[in-house]
Amino acid sequence: MKTVYSPRHALQDAQIEFIRGKSVPSFEMPQRAELVLERIKAVALGPVVEPGSFGLEPLLAVHDPDFVEFLSTIWETWSAESGQIDAFPNAWPPPRSRRIRTKRPGAELGRYCIDMSSPIMAGTWTAVTSAADAALTATEIAAGPERMAFALCRPPGHHAGRDYFGGYCFINNAAVAAQNLVDRGARRVAVLDVDYHHGNGTQDIFYERADVLVASIHADPETEYPYYSGYADETGDGPGEGFNLNVPLAWGSAYGEYKPALDTALARIAAHGTEALVVSLGVDTFDGDPISRFKLQNADFLSMGRAIASLGVPTVFVMEGGYAVADIGVNTVNVLTGFEDVIGS
Repeated sequence: MKTVYSPRHALQDAQIEFIRGKSVPSFEMPQRAELVLERIKAVALGPVVEPGSFGLEPLLAVHDPDFVEFLSTIWETWSAESGQIDAFPNAWPPPRSRRIRTKRPGAELGRYCIDMSSPIMAGTWTAVTSAADAALTATEIAAGPERMAFALCRPPGHHAGRDYFGGYCFINNAAVAAQNLVDRGARRVAVLDVDYHHGNGTQDIFYERADVLVASIHADPETEYPYYSGYADETGDGPGEGFNLNVPLAWGSAYGEYKPALDTALARIAAHGTEALVVSLGVDTFDGDPISRFKLQNADFLSMGRAIASLGVPTVFVMEGGYAVADIGVNTVNVLTGFEDVIGS
């Protein structure tokens, strides 16, 4: 399996984040991607290739133009006013307020940002566009004879919606990949999100569409980020009714609880008539993850990869979360090698 990777991811290097009332070292760090890459090379998973350059059009296919313009320009306006310090919102629009453009970058950040985990810095735009390019390059590979590829994206993307960012995510790489598969002629595409946290951004982008099914297995949002979406009764709207599946699980869930949820999601994806699959591959379901509360073990990720392979469709894996850095490489590559075990047999 080919891996698509760009060292430009390291330009997004937040030193701190705010969590549970404290300023702490950021859990989303460049080391995450570097350790996955190290493991890929150690097991000789396959060639590692640089992404191509695809421009803005694929981003605009899933994100609002004003939002893309904001992401591409906010560092310039923020740094002109505040200097070379990380950009965080200083206000959020309350309910029933006017979400109109202002002249202050801190307020503009509040119009588009959903939390305090995702600072904008000088290299953010370069890092996030290289991640999207990695997803698009992997899609090109998987749409061809090889039928599978891994986009080692960083920053991750599944919390980025049509017109908002947060949860370490700026551009929704999985959504960009799924839309690209549609643009290439796939009539029915599915996104399977196995990250511990609900892919609220991916749901937002495709919620009113019947051509892209979104299936997510995640911690119950009553008790876990992103809190305001990911409930089982969210099934799509308008033409998208019935094309969104959420399977929330309780804190402490191990693979014994996770596997039936995965089987449910895979059965729904198969029933969709899926012609191509995008997997939002978060491995923060691991027992040792510092910000998550599931109990999956290293070997469970092999089983997950084998189960996903049973669909037998072209598959793009897109890296999302996973913050137990000592095990992130093993767990990520276990999914990929488990998938290859079935595809190659």
